[in-house]
Amino acid sequence: MKRNIVLGTVLLLAGSVLAADSDGKGDVKNAAKKLAAANGYSWKTTVETPQGGRGARFRPGPTEGQAAKDGTIHLSMTRGENTIEAYLKADKGALKTEDGWKSLSEAAESDGGGQPNPTMFMARMLKNYKAPAAEAEDLAGKAKELKSEDGAYSGDLTEEAVKQLVARGPRRPGAEPPEVADAKGSVKFWVKDGVLSKYEYQVKGKMNFNGNDVEINRTTTVAIKEVGSTKVQIPEDAQKKLS
Repeated sequence: MKRNIVLGTVLLLAGSVLAADSDGKGDVKNAAKKLAAANGYSWKTTVETPQGGRGARFRPGPTEGQAAKDGTIHLSMTRGENTIEAYLKADKGALKTEDGWKSLSEAAESDGGGQPNPTMFMARMLKNYKAPAAEAEDLAGKAKELKSEDGAYSGDLTEEAVKQLVARGPRRPGAEPPEVADAKGSVKFWVKDGVLSKYEYQVKGKMNFNGNDVEINRTTTVAIKEVGSTKVQIPEDAQKKLS
């Protein structure tokens, strides 16, 4: 009898492991790791909101990026009519401002004459920036499960993950993140030849700003290209801020 119980337990545990592996999370994480190990890659991130949605004012413009194998990242970010350029490596970064290149620490301390400004907020946001390979692996871990269908892996995100994504963004020092209600979201990954080629996530929720509820509905798409051939060249003035 004891032997049968032990055997049944082993089979049950084995079944649980196989079920966990079959939901696609492992495949996506491995594809993201292969992307990170490639000899560089490029990408374009776009964010869409429903036409006329009040949450559109929280929508950034497109971001073009390149990542080298050594972890160096170059970003060109469109925000309104402005293009912001930055280089990141490990825990350091350089941000191009009206006054020339500044380290993220220098830019984060810029208060615009006592008032918060976009340069300060951008510098603080970039300190937590994740390149697509790292972000995709993180998102895969935050999915309830991932199933393979029609050439892609897809699934719902956990409520806590959606709240973090909806509220993500620069804040004043010491400010608490806004409360998010009705949080829902999903994620989808495409893999080509075992390497991550694209991913997309949609998040919805409500946040309260100055007594007004704002509905957020964003779809972020990251298309990856030039895997294995991307190079990152850092200007001398920017390199000084990374050292």
